[in-house]
Amino acid sequence: MDRTERFYKIELLLRSRGCVSFAALRDELAVSPATLKRDLQYLRDRLNAPIVYDAFDNGYRFDTTAAARGERHELPGMWFSENEIHALLTMHQLLAGLDDDGVLSRHLQPMLERLQGMLGADAAESRELMRRIKVIGTARRRVPSRWFELLGSALVQRRRIWLRYFKRSDRRESEREVSPQRLVHYRGTWYLDAWCHASDGLRRFALDAVREAKLLEAKAKNVPVRELEAALDAGYGIYGGGDTKVKWATLLFNADAAQWVASEEWHPQQKARHLADGRYELQVPYADATELTMDILRHGDSVTVAGDKALAAAIALRLKSALSRYA
Repeated sequence: MDRTERFYKIELLLRSRGCVSFAALRDELAVSPATLKRDLQYLRDRLNAPIVYDAFDNGYRFDTTAAARGERHELPGMWFSENEIHALLTMHQLLAGLDDDGVLSRHLQPMLERLQGMLGADAAESRELMRRIKVIGTARRRVPSRWFELLGSALVQRRRIWLRYFKRSDRRESEREVSPQRLVHYRGTWYLDAWCHASDGLRRFALDAVREAKLLEAKAKNVPVRELEAALDAGYGIYGGGDTKVKWATLLFNADAAQWVASEEWHPQQKARHLADGRYELQVPYADATELTMDILRHGDSVTVAGDKALAAAIALRLKSALSRYA
């Protein structure tokens, strides 16, 4: 029987029998005297259980004066084992690495304190664990917390949003009404996938490019998840597809690069195989070559594009342009 089960057992025994001796509790729980003492102390100090020792009846019971004052004690409806608590604290620390301006922490902090309290004497250990989890992010584009919270609230409430949005491709601002569908975290920043009522289609908006946002009363248009994934996740990276036809790129990595790339997922639907000469062939779908080009260039002379003449030409042009700057 773990500690959580013991707490509920103690609660049940005291409620059903009224007053229970130390020896009876120990026999029912099959624990040592020291363990039972710690459990009783924990219930009193951490969970505010009004357990008192009755010298006359030589046993433990709930304080009747607390009930008379209208104070009702209930154990929490959900419990976690110590391993589960440690896992949740670790998850909290991982989320903190994605948390701009403490948006998530403000809402999760009460739960965090409760989880640490449930660990009792191991709270210091949990804090030490959290200090040993580190998330390193590079080139992060921070999102103002007011937009993240407003858009997240609209997503949950299924309401429309008015946006004033800066589009980097033409360096212009536009106003539009959108129905939020999901929030996406990708490569250090947040995006909103939404149905744009101005263009009458699904669009992806970078939250750091939102200049102004307002919650509207109108109900959001709902787009099925499968339709959302088909439209925005089919292509490569953040340029998922939209109205553009998806093509496939074939990349050939040399044997040295293959040791690393073979362990990477460039796209959920990628196709890959090791070649007899040690090279690694990777095929990925793409609709817009912008991000794929950047990732190919990242591998320099370790990779070549096979078959796709347009993509290969674009890579060659970028390399020539870069080389000219260092001539």
